Amino acid sequence: MNAKADLQTVMEQCLSGYRGQRTLSPREAAVCNHILSCRTEALGGVQLRCDQCAYEQPWYGACGDRHCPKCQWRVSQAWSERQQSRVLPVTYYHQVITLPHQLNGWVGLHPKKIYQLFFRVVWGTLKAFGEDPKRLGGQLGVVAVLHTWGQQLWRHVHLHCLIPGGALDHEGRWHAARSTYLFPDRAVARVVRGRMVSELRQAWKRGELSRITRAGEVDELLDRLMKIDWVVYTKPWLRNPETVLAYLSRYTHRTAISDARIGELTDGEVAVAYKDYQDRDRWKKMTLKGEELIRRFLLHVLPKGLMRIRHYGFLANRCRREKLAQIRAILGGAGAESVEERGEAEAHSPQWPCPKCHQGHLRPSQMLAPVRLDGA
Repeated sequence: MNAKADLQTVMEQCLSGYRGQRTLSPREAAVCNHILSCRTEALGGVQLRCDQCAYEQPWYGACGDRHCPKCQWRVSQAWSERQQSRVLPVTYYHQVITLPHQLNGWVGLHPKKIYQLFFRVVWGTLKAFGEDPKRLGGQLGVVAVLHTWGQQLWRHVHLHCLIPGGALDHEGRWHAARSTYLFPDRAVARVVRGRMVSELRQAWKRGELSRITRAGEVDELLDRLMKIDWVVYTKPWLRNPETVLAYLSRYTHRTAISDARIGELTDGEVAVAYKDYQDRDRWKKMTLKGEELIRRFLLHVLPKGLMRIRHYGFLANRCRREKLAQIRAILGGAGAESVEERGEAEAHSPQWPCPKCHQGHLRPSQMLAPVRLDGA
């Protein structure tokens, strides 16, 4: 029986074959190299030694790439700790806004531009709904997270918007959301559709979509997009801060595929688990060539410098501390302790129990220099 694989193993065995079929972009090559080197001697590290039985083992460095499944679960935990001071005692709403698949071709040609427009349009729409006196009449707070994949790793661009249920007006009053939904999904979808189509048309006229070259394609596709229903889905979430944080962290630092979903790698084919939303969310398994899994994974490599997580309104970095304190004072809640203000050593003190004697702890004994691997 073959051992369970992970993305790093698939790349070790199948990336050379993929390179024989396709040319990696510099960005894709960098991401692959990071994943291949993660937690290996290529990055160096420290030698750990048990303080009781003298057992030793190496601890290699992490690549830190945001596409790496090995790294992102750790980042997710650290992010969750930092958010403790930012959770409000209100109902939270999770809103998912999806870019129609008809735009997937353009996303492949101009990913950074279209992702940036999508963020701008979604925040502009939610901001307008929040400020509407007939709705909340104030400023919303939004954490927007870009995901570009579906369960089978096809391109499926959508934003997860995590929204505290209320708005702060210019006079410092808090207006709580009163409904089981934040705003009507269909109304939000229509506004997002109109704004996004307008933004894309203007970007084309400014020459910012230059890789779209077929005559008449822009008007043809944008006209078609105005005739279809765009998908927006919202559900309320719980007030419990720990539950909210656990829920948020599931979305903020997720990678296109986690190592937990990758099964055995046999004769160049890999088993991949996925959830079938069309069949009552049942977990199923598909088998892909290793090269095909790599191809689908690389569809979701983000442009360098693109911010995938953005904070808006009263959660924006420039005003968050002041606005959250103001809202808590209104709601009568006590100030929350900020993990951001603790030292990194306290927030992330490593504890390595010895796997051999189970009595001592592993402690750094010497540094390990990076080792250049063959082909690196």
